[in-house]
Amino acid sequence: MTMPLARRLLAPLLTVLLMAGLLTAPEPARAADGRYAADIRRTEYGIPHISAKDHGGLGYGYGYAFAQDNLCVMASWALTLRGERSRHFGAEAMSDDASDPIPNLASDVYHKSVHASGVLRRVLARPAPHGPSAELRALVDGYVAGFNRYLSDTGVDRLPDPACRGKEWVGPITATDAWMNLLDLGRLAGTSRLKEAVAGSGQAAAKAERVTAPGSNAFALGREATRGGHGMLLADPHFPWNGIRRFYQVHLTIPGVLDVSGGSLYGTPMVQIGHNASMAWTHTVSHAHRFTLYKLKLAPGQRTTYLVDGRPEPMGRQEVSVTVRGAAEPVTTTLFTSRYGPVLATGWTEEEAVALADANVANLRFADEWLAMGAARDVAALRRAQETYQGMPFVYTLATDVGGQAYFADASVVPHVTDEQAERCRAEDDPRMLILDGSTSACLWGKDADAIEPGVFGPAAQPRLVRADYVANANAGPWLTNPEAPLTDYPDIYGNVRTRLDLRTRVGLDMIARRLSGDDGLGAPGFTLETLQKTATGKRNLSAELLRPGLRALCRAKPVMKASDGTKVDVRRACATLAAWDGRARLGSRGAILWRELFLALNGPQRRPDGSLAPPTSWWKVPFDPERPLTTPRGLDTTHPVVQTALADTTRYFTTRDLPLTLTPGQAQRYGSVAVPGCTEAEGCFDRIRTGGPLGEEGRYPDVNTGSSFLMAVELTPAGPRTRTVLTYSLSANTASPHHADQTELFSRGGWVTERFTEAEIRAYPGLETTSLRNR
Repeated sequence: MTMPLARRLLAPLLTVLLMAGLLTAPEPARAADGRYAADIRRTEYGIPHISAKDHGGLGYGYGYAFAQDNLCVMASWALTLRGERSRHFGAEAMSDDASDPIPNLASDVYHKSVHASGVLRRVLARPAPHGPSAELRALVDGYVAGFNRYLSDTGVDRLPDPACRGKEWVGPITATDAWMNLLDLGRLAGTSRLKEAVAGSGQAAAKAERVTAPGSNAFALGREATRGGHGMLLADPHFPWNGIRRFYQVHLTIPGVLDVSGGSLYGTPMVQIGHNASMAWTHTVSHAHRFTLYKLKLAPGQRTTYLVDGRPEPMGRQEVSVTVRGAAEPVTTTLFTSRYGPVLATGWTEEEAVALADANVANLRFADEWLAMGAARDVAALRRAQETYQGMPFVYTLATDVGGQAYFADASVVPHVTDEQAERCRAEDDPRMLILDGSTSACLWGKDADAIEPGVFGPAAQPRLVRADYVANANAGPWLTNPEAPLTDYPDIYGNVRTRLDLRTRVGLDMIARRLSGDDGLGAPGFTLETLQKTATGKRNLSAELLRPGLRALCRAKPVMKASDGTKVDVRRACATLAAWDGRARLGSRGAILWRELFLALNGPQRRPDGSLAPPTSWWKVPFDPERPLTTPRGLDTTHPVVQTALADTTRYFTTRDLPLTLTPGQAQRYGSVAVPGCTEAEGCFDRIRTGGPLGEEGRYPDVNTGSSFLMAVELTPAGPRTRTVLTYSLSANTASPHHADQTELFSRGGWVTERFTEAEIRAYPGLETTSLRNR
């Protein structure tokens, strides 16, 4: 009997699912008329304000400014996108994708296969809105030309960043590199997350241990939630702190056309999260599926032919050759494709195989969508932009405007699989994943009349909510975007309803409720810009709020507890430390790290009497109740055996290593030399951070590698926006730059940058530096 596909193929990939060129590079891009002009003005913390008369010039200035700060990151990523890492760094070294590092050979095979597929060429040949607009093409070309202008002016041997100064692999980037970066960003929650399975490297199981999904928090506050009666927005994306998926803070202006400021992912010439004079928006990662898997029924005795409606279809075949440093011959890999998409190398038997169908496989529409959103004057115009392009690849959108309208939508690209079709076509009875029957055309994705293309849901099916009070999301499903108006009428593929909320979502909704009632100690009810900042960075730990009362009672009753190996441990000092802890994750919060390690132990596998490990069972006193989703589960079941064992084991870990039980986030968490406050989302922390590994013997975690990245609080007033920001890892990846850690130190202290948006504000900066660019 064949092992079920979900166990054989997807068990090692489940963590990924739940989060879930062979072409010759062209010459560096130039404008059609050969002319570019832009001005770059830098204010506090090196933040660039770029202005130009057209999109080509704007891209030129942006590409130049970005190269000044982060040329090495993009130069390395260009090698990745071309499939050339093995040639320069060897096949076994890990790639530079901070969100999903895999061996260079697997990375190269995957990226060369994308080039060879011709997908980019086909998308670029399409007219807007299916392909890029003329404005977007000019922006990309200008960006590439500006980046290369800086490299030419400076020279590889004189680059200020020691990471790539003088390296033979550094060179000009191309428009193809820029487009491939955008294409890869669109696939981030789909094919790009399964590169090893597509490339056939056999490393998929190992990758499942490494990959974690990006997250985010967002509030869009309407006129009824703010003291001033205008819209306010909190953006708190949680993206990697290293590599190409970092945000770059930038202000982009074409007079009379575009004036937008915010966070822009590395290598992309447009703002993804930001505001203009009268509208602000942000994103959080959506719970919707981006792809489905199709189980293929192979024709008898033909391993590369599958059956659809009883008729045989041969698989496509792709030979990918990768040059490897030190190897006499290129390494050649054979990949296979189907009508649905690539055939995964994992899980292939004599009877069946699995194909991956990704709704974003040929999507660049989101780039034009972001451009249009940046120019939208209000929520209504933003919504029109989303309905025109229908390209958001994997995120929810939350927005507000000066009129005080708050908007939420999952306007992302989602495979058209209705609940009925999912039930009828499900090839594996596993509710955690969507594996469809590939042997019948009746299981192909469906069509909507209002969708921009076949196979995806149109706007009418998308979860949407417009409110005058607020909408909020912290990567939960759309269900309780606003608990006063639950969203339930959408296909299951968008996410579940009436399911348990994670603690980060609960604490975020509680923060809003307390601010609107005035019960949070921050003054009169309703948000101001200042109370929005304080709310967002309060460093609350909801798990501690819910569980410490029960723990205190247990500590009074049991001063000595048994560790997992039966050893008796005196826990009185640990109990006293946790009782005295302020319940926050500030730099100096004494006991915050002890609590984290205890909470991790509570949630870890439990040891059976025979020594084997079992999945954790619930120790909540009050279980989840879908009728009370904001307050359940809660309380600590002190009779559960794991509770005493976890506290004893955690206490012993600290004492046997001479670690202080009062260890603080400021002592245990760093990004380089800078102490970092905050705690993890599992604990119920809102502005969360995540470290690169467990607590070490010396009482330090590996460096913070993801978490709150570009914090932005905006109040939209009739007189213009009032904005506070902080880029947690700072503007430049160059360790020699004065802007490598300056905002990180600000973030560490709890500070914010007062944004300069108007012309008068920019000119008023006493240290203003201006660079006027004209291409030669």
